[in-house]
Amino acid sequence: MLISTTSTVQPHTVEKYLGLVSGEAILGANVFKDFFAGIRDVLGGRSGSYEKVLRRAKQEAMEDMLDQARGLGANGVIGVDLDYQTIQLQDGGAMMMVSVSGTAVRVTGA
Repeated sequence: MLISTTSTVQPHTVEKYLGLVSGEAILGANVFKDFFAGIRDVLGGRSGSYEKVLRRAKQEAMEDMLDQARGLGANGVIGVDLDYQTIQLQDGGAMMMVSVSGTAVRVTGA
């Protein structure tokens, strides 16, 4: 499956636009507690444990999007946009949402 943040995938040609596809992954409030508990992992301003959780969430969101694209008969997704958002809960907690969206397409030569 071809994946691109651009609207074209050279040298391929878009034969058919199949529609918007998306995927989401929401990380529970415990992720933030785990992040602060694992602050000792921070080296040079980075937290390996937190990055690992975000990477996993990104992968899950991407797989959801690609599953939708495959269901439409696509062999590519173009115009892919990845977004990270914090959701504030009424109890003062927070959750992190990773969302990805793009346009499912059929391209030649893929």
